[in-house]
Amino acid sequence: MIEATYVSFVPKKKSDKLRQTLTAEDTGPLRWHERRTFSGSEFYFTGPAELARKTHDYVAKWLVAG
Repeated sequence: MIEATYVSFVPKKKSDKLRQTLTAEDTGPLRWHERRTFSGSEFYFTGPAELARKTHDYVAKWLVAG
């Protein structure tokens, strides 16, 4: 299985919501960790390449939508 890591920058005002969601959900083979910065957080998603890419895409759309 090929693994990949994708990074999403999430502004501070939305990083708490994403962290809470990821903590509450069973992400299966997808692993994630957060690196907090001054203006937000970098969320790293690592796992099967297709799943990591889809997660990154979903987070990007979620950020734009709201």
